[in-house]
Amino acid sequence: MTNGNAAVLYRQSGAVGVIMINNPPVNTLAKQVRLSIAELISLTQSDQAIKAIVISGVGRNFCGGADIREFNTPDRQVRPMTRHLMNIVEDCEKPIVAAIHGPTLGGGLELALGCHYRIVDAGAQLGLPEVHRGVVPGAGGTQRLPRLVGFRKGLEMVTSGTPVDAATALEIGLVDKVVADVDLVEAAIAYATKLIEQRMPVRRTSDIDIDVDTVEGEVTVAGLRAALEKSARGMQAPFRCLESVANTLTMSFEDGWAREAEISEVAVASDESRSLVHAFFAERQTSKIPDIPADTTRRGIEKVAILGAGTMGGGIAMAFANAGMHVTVIESSQENLGRGLSRIEENYDATRKRGRLSDAEMADRISCIHGAVEMSAVAEADLVIEAVFEEMDVKKTVFAELDRLAKSGAILATNTSTLDVDEIAAVTKRPEDVLGLHFFSPANVMTLLEIVRAEKTSPDVIATVLDLCKKIGKTGVVVGVCDGFVGNRMLAPYFRQADFLVEEGALPQDVDRVIEEFGFRMGPFRVYDLAGLDISWAIEKRRAKTRPTEERFSPLLERICALGRHGQKTGAGWYAYEGGRKAIPDPIIETMLADRSAEMGINRRDISDEEILQRCVYSLINEGSRILEEDLAIRSSDVDVIWLHGYGFPRWRGGPMFYADTVGLSEVVATLDRFHAEWGDKWAPTALLRELAEAGSTFKEWDKTRG
Repeated sequence: MTNGNAAVLYRQSGAVGVIMINNPPVNTLAKQVRLSIAELISLTQSDQAIKAIVISGVGRNFCGGADIREFNTPDRQVRPMTRHLMNIVEDCEKPIVAAIHGPTLGGGLELALGCHYRIVDAGAQLGLPEVHRGVVPGAGGTQRLPRLVGFRKGLEMVTSGTPVDAATALEIGLVDKVVADVDLVEAAIAYATKLIEQRMPVRRTSDIDIDVDTVEGEVTVAGLRAALEKSARGMQAPFRCLESVANTLTMSFEDGWAREAEISEVAVASDESRSLVHAFFAERQTSKIPDIPADTTRRGIEKVAILGAGTMGGGIAMAFANAGMHVTVIESSQENLGRGLSRIEENYDATRKRGRLSDAEMADRISCIHGAVEMSAVAEADLVIEAVFEEMDVKKTVFAELDRLAKSGAILATNTSTLDVDEIAAVTKRPEDVLGLHFFSPANVMTLLEIVRAEKTSPDVIATVLDLCKKIGKTGVVVGVCDGFVGNRMLAPYFRQADFLVEEGALPQDVDRVIEEFGFRMGPFRVYDLAGLDISWAIEKRRAKTRPTEERFSPLLERICALGRHGQKTGAGWYAYEGGRKAIPDPIIETMLADRSAEMGINRRDISDEEILQRCVYSLINEGSRILEEDLAIRSSDVDVIWLHGYGFPRWRGGPMFYADTVGLSEVVATLDRFHAEWGDKWAPTALLRELAEAGSTFKEWDKTRG
């Protein structure tokens, strides 16, 4: 028997029929794959020469699950849908063995759960990560997994979305055998042959009883629900997953399976799911630059040099060392260098003590980092990253030296977070080699990297750095030159509104609560305190010199700093901190706010949660739209990625621009118009935002015109 459809291949080995999913790159269960597997199950079941079946995947993994490209399309509804396919597999009267390798997640694992036996390669990863896309495992996963691995473990895996490795999968009963250094399919055929010889029956997961009684299970559910109310505040998917798994306590498999479908259908149609799917694709779009062809020649990056061993320079060095790349850190003195290298070692040691790094891994990473005290050490570097003091004159002096010392063809990058990269590049004779690489602190942890494309930056430099981002685990987004680039420029009006709100009647804890309930990890005032108010005030003073006519923040920041309250590091800022990180509302600040309001002639008022949210978040949206008008970001989805990875915007809301789409741009513009009438021109909606709103369009549609 053969199958003519290349998406699924078939061969016979003795009494074993072998079905091989062949749908690169990750063997998703697209419509044709589902149809072909169902057809082959039917044909092999009626073939008397076939006594058992193996299902495997060609290429790098067993099965990648549902095809996300089919979401919200007619193909997703074609029978058998994914969830029906798993029942077809499980209902087969002949033993079916899943031969699992590579990342086997979501619908891929659900397919394996539908099989009667599972053999797995030692390097495989297995899990149900649907919660991270705002949905519920909808192909029987919430019903089969807890029956197979135990209620508590199943509940944990489904609500967290965290995969397990092969050894753990064997330990918890998810798989029957782990193999290494052998041909997996041949091992599965041998396993199936033994099942035939031993006359082993089919073993349906849906027939297994849950391993806890109802009362015990409900106690477990209640405890997890309480934990999720803290960790997943505002989200819906974790609670939907919890509900569906909990149904195994009181429902038959058939009833739980039917209810799973209902829960899944609601989840798939939710804004949360749409937002998370948007984020998934937006991250993959950032490397596509319309005027830089995919086949652009890249420069080789083997040796990296970093100027500055401070907090930022050290973090950047760790980011490269974590990827196994050798880097030379250069400081102005042996004392500064020693201090910087010691800080790097302390950071690695702290990670090791938390069990996240072995002794050998720590040693390997430290061995990748070398020190020097002469700038001439940049001579052999393919990439030089400057991470010195954030002052234009200092940067220009450094780049003039780099122009003299760095080899021809080396990429010269400044880690500035606000300064004009064109002005920095202009002091060199090779501006085409210069760009900004705005790492976010701590650079060894934060995933965002703003790639600042200056006026003369060569296309091959941008292409090279985008590839490098993937190597060092960063999400690179190309942006244009302006004060603050994209992320920090949008941050300014967001913080400005927070300041205005507390002048008008809100308290810092009111604003932070609303923003955190929206989904941010921290509200603006807690962020102020964490970052250091002295740093924020220094930036404001610099901006006051360069842009004296522009509206500044209120003097509150200066007054708080004058009291020596610089945030968490001094034990007080906008909040008090009594020996820890817990922010405690402080009467001193409340008095200061009351005095500031009186000074301005403002009668303090109660401000609704809705107004707080709209003024903070809509200021982001409007500034993001202005950035798009000025061509400082390629796509609105790039703006979203920057805010998701660099500023803690809730992923399940998709980013500020996609959130605007979900609210409705006409609604956003109407609110901005109302604010404009009340508070002036800073609130005027951008022309782009108004144009899209009047056309009934969205930022997502606008992106399609951008490439």
